[in-house]
Amino acid sequence: MGLMSAGLGMGAQAASAAEARSTPWALSTFLDAVDADQIEKVSFAADGKQVLSIDKDGNRHESLVLPGQSAELIKTLQTKNVVFAVQSAPEPNAGAGALGLIANLAFPFLIIGGLLLYQSRQNGGGGGLPGGANNPMNIGKSKSKIQMDPNTGVTFNDVAGCDASKQELTEIVEFLKNPAKYSALGAKIPRGAVMEGPPGTGKTLLARAVAGEAGVPFISASGSEFVEMFVGVGAARVRDLFTEAKKNAPCIVFIDEIDAVGRQRAGGGGGGGGGGGNDEREQTLNQILTQMDGFEGNSGVIVLAATNRADVLDSALLRPGRFDRRVPVDLPDTDGRLAILKVHCRGKPLDDDLDLNMVARRTTGFSGASLANLMNEAAIVAARNDKTVISYNEVDYAIDRLTVGMTKETGTSFPERQRLVAYHEAGHAIMGALTPDYDEVAKVTILPRTNGAGGFTLFAPSEERLSSGMYSKRYLKGQLAVALGGRVVEEIVYGKDEITTGASGDLQQVRNIARRMVAQWGFAQTTNNGVSPIGAIAWESPDGNGGAGPQGASLETEAQIDEQVKLLVAEAYEHCMNTLVENRQLVEELTDLLLEKETVDYKELKAMVAQYNPELATPLNPAMV
Repeated sequence: MGLMSAGLGMGAQAASAAEARSTPWALSTFLDAVDADQIEKVSFAADGKQVLSIDKDGNRHESLVLPGQSAELIKTLQTKNVVFAVQSAPEPNAGAGALGLIANLAFPFLIIGGLLLYQSRQNGGGGGLPGGANNPMNIGKSKSKIQMDPNTGVTFNDVAGCDASKQELTEIVEFLKNPAKYSALGAKIPRGAVMEGPPGTGKTLLARAVAGEAGVPFISASGSEFVEMFVGVGAARVRDLFTEAKKNAPCIVFIDEIDAVGRQRAGGGGGGGGGGGNDEREQTLNQILTQMDGFEGNSGVIVLAATNRADVLDSALLRPGRFDRRVPVDLPDTDGRLAILKVHCRGKPLDDDLDLNMVARRTTGFSGASLANLMNEAAIVAARNDKTVISYNEVDYAIDRLTVGMTKETGTSFPERQRLVAYHEAGHAIMGALTPDYDEVAKVTILPRTNGAGGFTLFAPSEERLSSGMYSKRYLKGQLAVALGGRVVEEIVYGKDEITTGASGDLQQVRNIARRMVAQWGFAQTTNNGVSPIGAIAWESPDGNGGAGPQGASLETEAQIDEQVKLLVAEAYEHCMNTLVENRQLVEELTDLLLEKETVDYKELKAMVAQYNPELATPLNPAMV
């Protein structure tokens, strides 16, 4: 009995069965009824997911069928000689076409409604009833929550390394706690303060400390919270934020990463503008300007902001009356790093021989976040080595990992390669040690690192030179010679035809330094009468922009700049060659020591240099010991 023959005459029966009242059956009940020969007829739905069965008593039953089970069920029905058929799919009619057209027209509105619902869920959370937290009309509500009694767990005692910045904010807190002290002298509370500085210097941490110290309501927000795809939403959120702040005045509002909405507007007189086409960002910024110092004023609300891109902020935002104070939060000096290290060493068992002063001197250029990460890495390494205290070895390992990457084992099994790397690094180290008034050589190693370096020579610049940012012509010439040390020693030892590409990064550094010496700092070689052929002029900006053309030097001047760069490099190359040839034995001894120990520290190198050059023998630098 086939499918086609079984389907003859079933159309009227199926229709009547659909009209009659049916009783639902579980699939197992239906299968048991088939096995017991209690089923007379079966009608399959067109999609094969449902069956309508008629038992011998004439009762009708509906059952759901598992996907892919129809074929097996048909075989069972054929075995039991049960008549079965398949219902035809309903033909489309005019009503269905109209419904499809309505659905297509409603689709864009569903998308907009879904976006509004998503925004409302982002704002509110649960609910969904009209007027509740998920009301789409709440899209303009601020996402920030006011803390009436903020408890951040951070006070000014937990902030170190930025005493000047902390003093600026301490006065604001003091003004809130004791306003009579200042008002008696006619002083007014600052409208706002913007903290600016490199990432990781503690700007957000200072804001958390202000919240913990002030004892007044505190609202924390991020600049990105105000930027949305719908024009006007950001401005509405700013209005709502300041409305809540005014209700709870005196109040502090903290906006982190304010450069997300505070960039210079089109025609604002700067190069960091938003492009002129971002109406949403500009409306949001205009609303912030109005709320901070508009016609109505904003009494009792202090705005703190943080950014590491103060150069792109709109000038109207930074003027007095809005942000009265610009608080720089710079990288810490040696004393600041020491104070930060003491904060981050709380709760960490330190070895008695670990001198935090030495760690502070070795971490020149580290931010507060970097120092926190440093001590955490040192603690992890100590735990990995099953130690109960953190010693200098773990800190030294963590410093190398953060600055030059992790140690690799690949490539250390090739003796000739290791000797080449040892010669290369010995050239840098010897030139650095023999160059007067140059940075101290802290460490030389031939262990490869994950940053691609086959080895490295670590120089420790002085705090004075690093903080001032001023470098003499003599120092820069020495830097050129030191950078060429690796390439020159390869030529001395292996010959011109056997030098390698290992100095590619050094040559890039040489080109960058020499170019800036000539085109930016006016350090070109002078003629016999003491006059520079290109003049004491900066022919390009600090970022390297300029070059030949209307905005820079002429083609003739550009050619002279290139010639001056070549002269500087040639002079440094000749000086480096003469120095290393004269100290060839010192280079060989340091190379052998590197192959034996893989790492040579400051004291060992200092002793070797003093042995071959007694006139250079000086007391050890306490910062390097």
